[in-house]
Amino acid sequence: MRRMKQLALLALALCAGLLALAHQQGRAGAWGWVAAFAEAAVVGALADWFAVVALFRRPLGLPFPHTAILPRRKPQLADQFAVFMRDRFLDTPTLLARLDALDPLARLGDWLAREDNARRLATHLQGLSGVLLGCIDDARVRGLLQGAVTQRLERLDLSHAAGDLLDTLTAQGRHQQLFEQALLQLAEQVDSEPVQRTLASVLLEIAGQEYPLMLRTIGLVADTDEFGRRLASATARGLTRWVHEVCEDPQHPRRLAFDQSVAELVERLRQDPDFAARINAAKDRWLHEPVLQDYVRGLWDELRAWLMADLASPQSRLQEQMTLVVQRLGRALGSDAVLRAALQAHLRTVVEQSAPALRDLAATHIARTVRGWHDEQLVQEMELAIGRDLQFIRLNGTLVGGLIGLALHALGG
Repeated sequence: MRRMKQLALLALALCAGLLALAHQQGRAGAWGWVAAFAEAAVVGALADWFAVVALFRRPLGLPFPHTAILPRRKPQLADQFAVFMRDRFLDTPTLLARLDALDPLARLGDWLAREDNARRLATHLQGLSGVLLGCIDDARVRGLLQGAVTQRLERLDLSHAAGDLLDTLTAQGRHQQLFEQALLQLAEQVDSEPVQRTLASVLLEIAGQEYPLMLRTIGLVADTDEFGRRLASATARGLTRWVHEVCEDPQHPRRLAFDQSVAELVERLRQDPDFAARINAAKDRWLHEPVLQDYVRGLWDELRAWLMADLASPQSRLQEQMTLVVQRLGRALGSDAVLRAALQAHLRTVVEQSAPALRDLAATHIARTVRGWHDEQLVQEMELAIGRDLQFIRLNGTLVGGLIGLALHALGG
C-alpha cells in the first residue's frame, strides 16, 4: 500500500510538473494540449486524494464537513456490520444448509478412523485429563466440589427416590425376572459338589449340636460323613425342584408373596413419613461420618495417583484405550449410515434450537469488538484491507481527469 501511495503521489507530481512546464511555454501549440491534460489530471488527482483521505481522517487536519467518516461513524458501522454478519451468514436456514452440505459426521468419522489422528487426539485428551486431575486435586476446588455434592445429597429424599427406583424396576414384571435368575443361580450353586460338601459338614455340625443322641445312633449303623453327603444331596435336589416349580409357575405363592413384599416396600418408601425420616437420617449420618469420608478420600488419592502415573507414562494404558475408542468411533461413523443419520438429526436439532441465541450473541460480540477498537486501529485495519485499491482510484482519477481535460480542450478549440 505504501508503494501505491508513492506511485499515486508521483503521478500527481509529474502532472503538476507538466502543467508548470506548459505554462512556461505559454500554452502555445501542442503545449496547450499538454496544459489541458495536466491541469485536469491534477484536479482529478487532488479530488480523489481528498475523497480517499476523507474516508479515514481529516484532509490536512482541517475540519472539512463529512470527512473522517470511518472514525466518526464507527458505532453505526459496527452495528450495521454485526447485523449484516448475523442476517447474511449466521441465519438458521443458512447454517442448516451448510451443515447438510458439509456432512461433518462422515468427515469426522474418516478423520478419527486414521490411527495417527486417533493417537494425536488421544494425546491431547491425555494432557487435558492430567490438567483436570490437577485442578480437582487443588484443596479449594476439592472442597468446593465436596461441599456441592454433599449439599445435593442432603437435599435428596432418599426414601422417595428409592421408591421411584423400585417402582421402575418392578414395571412389566422385571423384578420377577431378577427373582427368577437369583433362584436359578442359587440352585446351580447348591447343586455343585463344593457347596454340597460344605452343606454336608454344616448339617452334621448342626445335628451334632442339636441332636447329638440321634447322630450317635446313626453312627452305629452308618457312616455319618456318608449320611451327611446324602442328606446334603437330597436337600440340594429338593431345593432345585422347588426352584423350578417357582420359575415355571407365574402364580406360585412365593412369586405372589415376593410381589406383595416389593409393593409394600415401595408404598412404605413413598408414603410412610417415619420410615422415610429414618432412611434420610441414616443417609445424613453416612454423609458426615468422618471414617467414611476419610475412606473415600483415601480411595480418591490412590486412584488419582495411579491415573497421574499412567498419564505421565510414555506407555500409558489410558492413552492406548483412548486411541482404540476414538478409532472405533471413527469406524462406526464411517460405516454405519443409520448411526450417522441419527446423530445428524440430533445435530440439526441442536443447531436449530441454539442458532438464534448464538447468532445474536455473535452479533453483539462483533459490534462490541468493533466499537472497542481505537480510531487509529480501525483506520489502520481498513487501510490495510482496501487501501491499495483506493490508491488505484487516485491513479485512475489522475488519468481520467487528464483525458477529460483533453476532451474539453478539443471541444473548446
